[in-house]
Amino acid sequence: MFWRALFAFVAMPGMVAFLVPAFWLWQSGAILQHRWGGVVFVLGTLGLLWCVRDFYVQGKGSLAPWSPPQRLVIVGLYRYSRNPMYVCVTLILLGWAASFASPGLLAYCACVDLAFLLRVVYGEEPWLARQYGASWQAYAERVPRWLGRWRNEA
Repeated sequence: MFWRALFAFVAMPGMVAFLVPAFWLWQSGAILQHRWGGVVFVLGTLGLLWCVRDFYVQGKGSLAPWSPPQRLVIVGLYRYSRNPMYVCVTLILLGWAASFASPGLLAYCACVDLAFLLRVVYGEEPWLARQYGASWQAYAERVPRWLGRWRNEA
């Protein structure tokens, strides 16, 4: 299972959040402009790694659709967002865009976020509702989809 999880990480957020932006910047010859963007990048990267670990350890699966978690993951950053991996990838992309003052990477981030929204609303959430039933419903009522107001536990 470890190798499937590692492959899923490299194939999915690895490509979207790291390889595509790095290639883009390399091709464009971009120069580092704002170091504070690196802070956003590092926060997003650490958060993403935390979420991947929770999927592997707590969920007994990976972030890949071909090897999904066997248990609903509601620990770690999943206590504050139902989709913290997507939030973290957005932070990584914003960190790249800010660090290199790249409007192209900012537009790429917007396109990726639109794809995330469509995937979550039309794919993942219906699947999670079918897979986990009442547990998912209670979790979805308690935790925001992205980030936002914290909801009461009651």
